[in-house]
Amino acid sequence: MIKARVTVTLKNGVLDPQGKAIEGALGSLGFEGVGQVRQGKVFDLELDGADKAKAEAELKAMCEKLLANTVIENYTIAIA
Repeated sequence: MIKARVTVTLKNGVLDPQGKAIEGALGSLGFEGVGQVRQGKVFDLELDGADKAKAEAELKAMCEKLLANTVIENYTIAIA
């Protein structure tokens, strides 16, 4: 069993309205000095097998086909 984490974030230059809303809410709650909040997504996955190279290739395919919109998002893969 291979455990992996995929983190998906918006590319630099892509407007992040959710990040801006969070930034504003944090300020309203009294948290000062917070800026440039960017929101992302995290996927924790478990894959059958023990071949890390195969798992990484499968995870990349998952990201390219479903987990990330590669036009506006970047992704990173971490295998434990």
